[in-house]
Amino acid sequence: MKLLLFSDLHLDTPFRWAGRKMARQRRLALRQTLERVRDLAESENVDALVCAGDLYEHDRVSPDTGAFLREVFGALHPRPVFLAPGNHDWYGPSSLYRQVDWPSNVHVFAQSRLSAVELTDGFTLWGAAHQAPANTDNFLDGFQAERGGVNLALFHGSEQSELPYQESGKMPHAPFRASQIREAGLDHALLGHFHLPKDAETHTYPGNPDPLEFGETGERAAVIVTVAPEGTVQRARHRVARSEVHDVTVRLDGIRHSGQVGDRVAEAVATLSGMVRVTLEGEVAPDVDVRTDGLDRVAPHLDALVARLGTVRAAYDFTALAEEATVRGQFVRDVQAAAHLDDDTRRRVLVTGLRAFDGRTDDLEVR
Repeated sequence: MKLLLFSDLHLDTPFRWAGRKMARQRRLALRQTLERVRDLAESENVDALVCAGDLYEHDRVSPDTGAFLREVFGALHPRPVFLAPGNHDWYGPSSLYRQVDWPSNVHVFAQSRLSAVELTDGFTLWGAAHQAPANTDNFLDGFQAERGGVNLALFHGSEQSELPYQESGKMPHAPFRASQIREAGLDHALLGHFHLPKDAETHTYPGNPDPLEFGETGERAAVIVTVAPEGTVQRARHRVARSEVHDVTVRLDGIRHSGQVGDRVAEAVATLSGMVRVTLEGEVAPDVDVRTDGLDRVAPHLDALVARLGTVRAAYDFTALAEEATVRGQFVRDVQAAAHLDDDTRRRVLVTGLRAFDGRTDDLEVR
């Protein structure tokens, strides 16, 4: 039995970190990724395509997205498609899942408890749906797969036993423990919710197939899960994202004028493609005006370039300044002599004061 698993595509997500034009491009890229998932299902001749939730964003989804999904999944007919709604695409009275006239090969799990579909003789798929955006209970509590052969689960939930793995900012939904999978008589669980990919002995998180924000790590992919007659699985990840997203730190140490900021950024992203976020770091001459405005123009080959200030410091020579017979020099000497200040606070006070002396208070963050 060969299944193609994906989850957490989040069609129609707002991409609030992006401008309007870029956000439209990102939403289009997500659609193209789903088309590539479909094409992979066909080229690999899988027995079924399965989605473990968060296919789309309930609060933003449009009828156009419904028509798009119907066309994409219908193109796989008669190959079956199984959809298990998550907390972002939850199944309810106003759900897109209920509004679309799905082709006969598409099955949407609509119950808040695991229900069975026979994939083929000896292979059963158990799926469930979130019916609200929050507070969904553990699907495995009190559940037993009372069928012979191989039993697989498909749902959107938070595996809780490996706390270091939990993603920051991710609320637990339908929380469960990995040990419950075998206790419930299941051979393997195909899961959504965590965007960080994970292949465990009893479960698989494919992760989101196309990056939704900068800083995401791990191999984004759809996963071909091959299930043996005895219930063991082999997994192969296939990149399906159309877009590339990169995070790059650009060091500004030693630059003497603002024009060199763009030069450093252009050099750092010259070999990259797709979308890049650059974080500016380092110590610059006090007179350098470091701003992120207009930096996107230095890399016209990219789909988008987003720049932000990290720890950018003015490289003052405090020793030389302390020797000046000026009000500024006296200020430096007084701060250096203040015994109650720790080193970090002393530096912040010095830089803030010196910037005030220079009449500059809005271009460099004091760190």
